[in-house]
Amino acid sequence: QVQLLESGGGSVQAGGSLRLTCLASRQTYSSYCLAWFRQGPGKKRQGVAAIYTGRGDPYYADSVKGRFTISHDNAKSTLYLQMNNLKPEDTAMYYCAALEAGPFCGGGYLAEYEYWGQGTQVTVSS
Repeated sequence: QVQLLESGGGSVQAGGSLRLTCLASRQTYSSYCLAWFRQGPGKKRQGVAAIYTGRGDPYYADSVKGRFTISHDNAKSTLYLQMNNLKPEDTAMYYCAALEAGPFCGGGYLAEYEYWGQGTQVTVSS
């Protein structure tokens, strides 16, 4: 069992930046997919970015490519999401998730994530 705790959400104006952090309860990072999802008001949950703790290219949803960067620190058991040039449509609850698998972590694999955090709210005003 893996427990995940997100932090770093908040309210910003359009064009601003935030960095989300997800701390795992234990050292998960031998062979895991780690991802950020979001769910906005009245919208379906969307996989935003995903990364394999081994080697490989991260996955990004088209809507965030060039603006968001996912990274992880194995030694700290921590996952990050750097969000730049935020837009009002980025407003959502953001969730950290983990899957004991890899190396492919995005696309169709987004439906397989098994461990979830409680979420952190991001609000972007115009």
